Amino acid sequence: MHLIAIRRWATTLAAIAFVLAADTTRADDWPQWMGPTRDGTYRETGIVDRIPDAGLPVKWRVPLAGGYSGPAVVNGRVYVMDYVVKSGDVVNEPQQKVNLEGQERVLCLDAKTGKTIWTYEYPCKYNISYPGGPRCTPTVVGDKLITLGAQGDLRVLSTKDGSVIWKKSFASDFNASAPLWGFAGHPLVVDDMVVALVGGEGQAVVAFDLATGDVKWKALSSSDAGYCPPIIIDAGGARQLIVWHPEAVASLNPKDGAVYWTFPLKPDFGMSIGRPQLQGDKLFIAGVMRTSLMLELDSKKPAARELWRGESAKSLYPGNVTNMWGDGVILGCDHGDGCLMAIDARDGKRLWETFDPVRPDEKRRIRAGSAFLTYHQPSGAYLLFGETGNLSLAELDRNGYHAKGRMHVLEPTTTAFGRNVVWSYPAYADRTAFIRNDKELVAVDIARHETALNQ
Repeated sequence: MHLIAIRRWATTLAAIAFVLAADTTRADDWPQWMGPTRDGTYRETGIVDRIPDAGLPVKWRVPLAGGYSGPAVVNGRVYVMDYVVKSGDVVNEPQQKVNLEGQERVLCLDAKTGKTIWTYEYPCKYNISYPGGPRCTPTVVGDKLITLGAQGDLRVLSTKDGSVIWKKSFASDFNASAPLWGFAGHPLVVDDMVVALVGGEGQAVVAFDLATGDVKWKALSSSDAGYCPPIIIDAGGARQLIVWHPEAVASLNPKDGAVYWTFPLKPDFGMSIGRPQLQGDKLFIAGVMRTSLMLELDSKKPAARELWRGESAKSLYPGNVTNMWGDGVILGCDHGDGCLMAIDARDGKRLWETFDPVRPDEKRRIRAGSAFLTYHQPSGAYLLFGETGNLSLAELDRNGYHAKGRMHVLEPTTTAFGRNVVWSYPAYADRTAFIRNDKELVAVDIARHETALNQ
């Protein structure tokens, strides 16, 4: 009996220790595109180290209308945009603008159940190519929610109930034309300002007062806004606002828009899309058709020098996805080859490539193959969401792609280049992956669940 009591006491202590350990694991919100620090890094602990063949548990699925907008998740709420078509047909041809009548919506859902808390909507006529719906992930800052629709409708809403705090129209307020594929540069909140790429003479970049919507400053000129989200970096003893519009990549003083430096960088079709990526003092910017540039930032002042540009069969040229830095390598999906690849950051030399997270059964080049990468910092692995609706887990280094399982989450509902795809960046929060297509939003449990202790 004494031995049994000791064993029971040991079991109880082990269970208590497990609960305490679980309580101290780190939880994160996902308040904007590419996560808390806008760099595609997920810092939450206690997630799976492998996806089993049977897949991971699905917490809930809720209906959703069309859109490419990824979700944001903050304080137990999910914020996402979609587009409800009232008239017209969605046709996806790269150079063909389509006219639609409909409603852009902002939805606030309960993160645990998927139930709707509130909805805000407004009429919006589309005249863009690939008119499936909004592109930009909502941004949450305190009690404010910042959204940008495909035709340039900027809104700041109350997170409490979706009421409008202020709004702007890039078309009517700035006479700015929507890019061919719609406004897609996720606005950035910095120093109590909302910074957005608007496009046009003297207004490529516009900073709005977060509280009132008043214009604080305008800077640069561009043919249109392009599609690249602005970012903030610290380099050369100064905070720098980095923007890539269809003509050049530039560094600005975020306080007043003054230009620190600029380098010409013109992608084909105005496709400035992928977010510039910083590691140490190196800044990499890349787009379609041999558009890539590696800069070295000055350590003493806001300045930069060119290290190398891409060449044929060298470097990485993404389409609608943003690259990620690894350990001395750059990872991403090449627009021309359609596969995930790694290049050496020192010179752009290609190291390896794979279709596994993009289209697992693919054997040949495809145009604009995509997989959205998220680095899980605690484990050093990557979560990848591919265009066929698969969620994969893998370790990526200069030697190759090391798979750790995948599961099919939802169907690809958009057509592109003769195949079905889903193009939306997931959110990761509360050990859950929130993933959408044009029909539903899905919450997948990615928490690591320990087996029960033997009694």
